[in-house]
Formats: sequence, C-alpha cells, structure tokens
Amino acid sequence: MKYSGIGGQAVMEGVMMRNGKDYAVSVRTPDGDIKINKDKVKHDRTTVNKIPIIRGVVSFVDSLVLGISTLMISAAYYDDEESEDKSKKDKEPDTKLTQVEEVSDTEDKKDDEPKEGLNKGEIAITITVSAVIAIAVFLVLPYGLSKLLTNWIGNDYLLALIEGVVRILIFIGYVALISRMEDIKRVFMYHGAEHKCINCIEHGLDLNVDNVRESSRFHKRCGTSFLVIVLIISILVFMFIRFDNNLIQLLMRLALVPVIAGISYEFLRLAGRKDSKIVNVLSKPGLW
Repeated sequence: MKYSGIGGQAVMEGVMMRNGKDYAVSVRTPDGDIKINKDKVKHDRTTVNKIPIIRGVVSFVDSLVLGISTLMISAAYYDDEESEDKSKKDKEPDTKLTQVEEVSDTEDKKDDEPKEGLNKGEIAITITVSAVIAIAVFLVLPYGLSKLLTNWIGNDYLLALIEGVVRILIFIGYVALISRMEDIKRVFMYHGAEHKCINCIEHGLDLNVDNVRESSRFHKRCGTSFLVIVLIISILVFMFIRFDNNLIQLLMRLALVPVIAGISYEFLRLAGRKDSKIVNVLSKPGLW
C-alpha cells in the first residue's frame, strides 16, 4: 500500500476529493446526471506543512472551511431543483409542448456550471456556531458530569478517565443517532465510496468501478477516525494537566484542544504512511 496524499469527504449526493491544491466536487443531481466542479485552494501552506503539530491544526481548520464550502456547493443543486419545482407549480398546467421546451432549456445549459457556495463570512459564522456547540457538548458537559462524582470518587485520574469515557460515549451516541436519518445514511454511503476510491489508488489498482467495488471502505486517514483519536489522546492529556479551579481547568482544556488535534494529526499522518503492526493496532479504534 502506497501513501497518495489524496483526501476528501462526502457531500450531498456526491463526494469531494482533494490532491494537493487541486480539488473537485462531483454531485449526482436529481435528474441522474453527475456534475463536476474543479478548483484549486488559493492559499500556500508549504512552510507551515513542515512544522509538526502546527500543521495539524492548520490542516484541520482548512479541512473545515473547504468541507463546509463544498457541502454547500452540493446542496445548491438541490436548492435549484426545489426552486424549479416550485416555479413549475406556479405556472399554468403542463402541456407536451412546454415539457419539451423545459428539457431543451436544461440541455442547453453547461453541464458543469459552478454553483455558488457560502461566502467567507457565512463559513466563519457556521464554524463558530459549530465550535461553540461542540465545546458545550464534548468539553463542558462531560467535565460537569465527572464533577458530580467527586463526592464518591476522590481519585483525580479516575475522574479524568470517566470524563473521557463519557465524551467518547456521547460521540458514539451522536453518530449512531444521526445514522438513523435517511439523508445522513446516504451521506455515510458516499463517505464509504470515497474511502474505496482512495484505497483503490493506494493499492496500485486502476481507478475504475470494478476495482473500487472490491476495495475496502475502511481507511486509516478517515476524518472520523481522527476525531476518535482526538478523544482518546484527550483522556491522556487531561489526566496529567489538572487545576483545582474549575474555570481554569475548563479554559486549559479549551487551550489544549489545538495541541491535541495537532498530535492526533501527526499520528494519522504516520498511520497513512506506515503499515506496521503497531500502527495498525493503534488505528483500530478509529476504524471501528
């Protein structure tokens, strides 16, 4: 297996794939066509990418920005479809003549006409709101629940372990809950398809449908695996960095999140380049 550096994510009825500065979003539209939008990332991270830990934090933020932007690109196709359906209902009853004209108008459009995503301000607001919710659910809530046990458990290390386990259970419960939604289940299927494509390439096979079908849907560099690794490493870090003041403790946890993300990125990067037994064993929780 050879490291490719290719990454990506699922979007609405499609995938986004990135290799270096180049990325493409492919979306299956409601009429069954596949639209492809190609572009390049505008920034240059060559210098930052040479600095361990720091590059992980920067890469995580970049992935969030690109991920939300491309997700909105895919959603725009379905927003357009809903708008067209609504406008059709507002018009007079369909006739054979108008149906033919509508098909003709559609065929005259460019197949891969770029769709508008969110602007930078909207992306910043989306990420900020998501970050606040994530901090409340995955940082403050588990810490608060662990503090409720201080009357029965006096060992700080054990409390930190319980806090970490609660955090992981909340994450697993969240994934399990949203996976029951039909739309999200569909997104998860495209997520698996993205992994299959990368595995196909990294195993030296020609990128075609037959080879992709036979490839694994599990990949060690998966973004969800990254989150699981973050949760596990946070247990170890929070065990040994502790303060008596609850507010300082929470603020320190918040300050350590980028460091933990950076460490997790370095492990994920190593896992993608190495196929040793030790790395494979350590990657298991994320793959599960």
